[in-house]
Amino acid sequence: MSEAALVGLFVATVQFATLVYLAALGELFAERAGVLNLGVEGMMAMGAVSGFMVGLETGSPWAAFAAAIVVGALVGGLHALISVVLGADQVVSGLALTIGGVGLAAYVGRNVGGRIPETQFTDMSIAGLADIRWFGEIFFDQPPVVYLAVGLGLVSWFVLARTRLGLALRAVGESAPTTDAVGHSVMGLRVGAVMVGGAFAGGAGSFLSLYMAPGWVEGMVAGRGWIAVALVIFGAWHPGRLAFGALLFGFTLALQPRLQSFDIGLLGVQVNEISPALLGMMPFLLTVVVLVIISWRYRHRPSPAPADLGIAYRREER
Repeated sequence: MSEAALVGLFVATVQFATLVYLAALGELFAERAGVLNLGVEGMMAMGAVSGFMVGLETGSPWAAFAAAIVVGALVGGLHALISVVLGADQVVSGLALTIGGVGLAAYVGRNVGGRIPETQFTDMSIAGLADIRWFGEIFFDQPPVVYLAVGLGLVSWFVLARTRLGLALRAVGESAPTTDAVGHSVMGLRVGAVMVGGAFAGGAGSFLSLYMAPGWVEGMVAGRGWIAVALVIFGAWHPGRLAFGALLFGFTLALQPRLQSFDIGLLGVQVNEISPALLGMMPFLLTVVVLVIISWRYRHRPSPAPADLGIAYRREER
């Protein structure tokens, strides 16, 4: 593999990692508050189509990004209404939002599919650092959303670990009745966390349609929302570990389309002779393997998952 190809692989790894990391950060907030959100895929799809459409109208990638965040938050609010306020099953609500969100995105974007984007994010080089061989090109010559994701990761860690709001969020995920008893609003915390999660997922979706694959194509999220959900489990509900996991999954996502061009052999089989469909399964096979390993690891020890995750809270039943 040439040096240029290797650098390109690692540059793409950081970008794919950013995509799943943003969505996973949002899922982290929701799950820390005790709400399982399986609608990330649908939220990303809505963010992708709304961001692209607003970009066509305004010509501003930041306006498009902001619109996708708002749309994601609204879809997250719908999940919060159904699962938190009305107390419906969180798994059913999340799956319905994934199916409905993907379908609605396809319907809304039916007239813009295949159009050439009039605006998109461009790479932003950090002076002095981008010139460093390899390291600079990989980490400091990226689109601004990559730097934003790093900043949001640090802010998320600080909020969850060092603020009273973060303590309340973690508390409501561990024991909603206790949190209610000390005067915090369980409903308010959970609704807010789910909407923040939706906003992050919408932003991640727009990063896909405004930079990584500029344009709108039905099904373009392609299961990455599910990878984000699995990433939260892999990261043991911790923002720092999420970053490591995002790089691992990002590397797999970046490697998969490039394997066909690599003239290498594994176990006597030339990789460039393997069906692209089989290579496309790599990220999802990794997801399954990771979940199986984590399940096995926590067989005989306490799970790091929030104790009240997925459990609806009704004050009258306290």
